[in-house]
This record gives sequence, C-alpha cells and structure tokens, in this order.
Amino acid sequence: MSRVERFAINKRGRDYAVGDIHGHFQRLQAQLAAIGFDPAVDRLFSVGDLVDRGPECPQALHWLEQPWFHAVQGNHEALAVTHVSGGWLDYGQYRAAGGGWFLDLPASEQARFAERFARMPLALQVETSAGLVGLVHADCPCASWSELCEQLQTQPAFELQDYCQWSRRRLQVDDERPIAGLRALIVGHTPLQAMRVLGNIWHIDTGGWSRGHFSLLALDTLSLVNATTGE
Repeated sequence: MSRVERFAINKRGRDYAVGDIHGHFQRLQAQLAAIGFDPAVDRLFSVGDLVDRGPECPQALHWLEQPWFHAVQGNHEALAVTHVSGGWLDYGQYRAAGGGWFLDLPASEQARFAERFARMPLALQVETSAGLVGLVHADCPCASWSELCEQLQTQPAFELQDYCQWSRRRLQVDDERPIAGLRALIVGHTPLQAMRVLGNIWHIDTGGWSRGHFSLLALDTLSLVNATTGE
C-alpha cells in the first residue's frame, strides 16, 4: 500500500469530495448525475468508509476500479483487513456497525475485498487552482501536512493509522488549529447535521448514507455543489 497518493491539478474538469458512502452507491450516483458529473473529465475523491451499513457494499470494488474515483482507507475498510489478517476485533461491535455482510461472505470473497482494501492509501493530496487539498478519513495528528506525509512513509503504522481513521478529538474539543501546508483538509468519519469547518479542516460526512443526501464539495472553490445551482 502506498500510504499517500498525490494528484496533479485537473486541467480538464472539476474535482469533488464526498463523505462516508457506507454502501449507498446508487444514491451517490444519482447525485453525481444531478450535478452533471462527467467521468471523462471530472474526479471524485472519497474520505473512505465505502462499506458497511448500506445494501450495496459489494459495489465498492467496482467503484475502486474506476479511473475517476479515488478513496482513502476508512476505519470500516481497515476492520475488514484486520479480520482477514487475523488481528483482534470486537465482533459484536463490528456487526453492530454494519459489518455483517462482510463477515457472512465466504472466506475467499473476504480475502478478495480485503486485498483491495489493504491497497487503499491513508491520505490523498490533490493540487487545485487555489492550493493544495488533503484528505484523510478522520483527522490529522500532525501540525503540518508534510509532517503527516513523512510519518506515513517512515513511521510504524498502527498508532498513526488509528488516529487518521478513528479520532474525533478535534470535533469534541472544537480545535480550530489549522494544518499547515494545506488550503484545506477534508475528512469524514463523524456524521453531522451539516458540514462543519474547524480551522482549515472540513468535516463533510453529513450522513448521506442515512439521511439520503451526500455533501459534495468542489475542491477548487470549497463550496457545496447541488443540482439546482451547480455550486
């Protein structure tokens, strides 16, 4: 797994970010169609948690094959990898969080999903016309983006990965300290009634998987895009 994937500026189309999907790909596809998303030129960047809770979790592999779709590994993908690799899990909690579809698959199918999930990066970096945008699933433990990228490539994975995929500290304490070296850091993990910005960290999981409407964020303008206005 390359822990950090970097993307040059999109000179042909637009780039968008989306919050946690949790097995609701048809719902997301309908919203993309409504805003005129063009997979020939546009790109969609995901903060992870493609699976669990929703009815279309198996479609995650198909979406990960698309050249216009790029996702970080969320904690739910990490749970699947941990299960297949023999790590410790609280299986009652995993099922309660929607992992039953995965645990009930044949072992060969579990291995197929886990192999692909294990190759998902922990961080994405996207050049935009207005500056650099980063994505992780939950939060960045470092004061600067360059420090996080360096540590992801050189440090032991567990504690750093755990923070990037599970931490809710920033929201719990209203931490508005920015991440240096970025115009914006886009995260999900914690479902909110509305998108929230703390410092330069944009929390965009507005529960599209449960309430029916994903927040789609244009990376160049950092504005929510909807089918009515296009912005």
